[in-house]
Amino acid sequence: MRIWMIAVITLFLTTACVLKENGSDRISAHITRVVDGDTVHVTVNGKEETVRLLLVDTPETVHPTKQVQPFGPEASSFVKKLLHDADVELELDIGERDKYGRLLAYLYVNDEMVNQLLLEKGLARVAYVFEPNTKYVDKFYKIQKHAMAKGIGIWSIENYATDQGFNEDPSAVHAENKTDECTIKGNINSKGEKIFHTENSPSYKVTKPEKMFCTEAEAIAEGYRAVNR
Repeated sequence: MRIWMIAVITLFLTTACVLKENGSDRISAHITRVVDGDTVHVTVNGKEETVRLLLVDTPETVHPTKQVQPFGPEASSFVKKLLHDADVELELDIGERDKYGRLLAYLYVNDEMVNQLLLEKGLARVAYVFEPNTKYVDKFYKIQKHAMAKGIGIWSIENYATDQGFNEDPSAVHAENKTDECTIKGNINSKGEKIFHTENSPSYKVTKPEKMFCTEAEAIAEGYRAVNR
């Protein structure tokens, strides 16, 4: 505990010096690795740090006990392309670290906030809203509301993103309610390819479904592709 406290104090003093030198409220850093959509590794003044993006949560891709979740790879790929070997800036809130010792930050690249970009593209939900780290929470909820209205990314799958996280099996949400509204047929052909057929597909009537979907986004999230026409 004593060693940990010394490390925190040292980081605080180092951060204070950086802020004073830069004359801003951001800390300069360099990306060394993108873990997934909401976690990255950086160097700050020559020291390696793990940074967890504040107030956002992206679907899992590397969780030790969870499967890869829909739109997790897309979120991870987006951040990897955006931040590859990039110089970035970190803006801390009141509480600097989580219980795992990770820095909590709003991350900027080319003066754009990555936390916000993920929400705008429907690749993250607003999450882990804990006082006092709530500087941009109202703004984030407004951005999320727009993404939900557009039905993009994680919001394209009904009942997938919730206040408690992401449903492990989004198709299970519809399992008890497979009515006439769920008309998209999911079929696995002789080559093992997962294909979905809408009512406009030429072979729709003769296709025997292995699974029914309510939306094309739901089918795509489970690895199905549209039939070739």
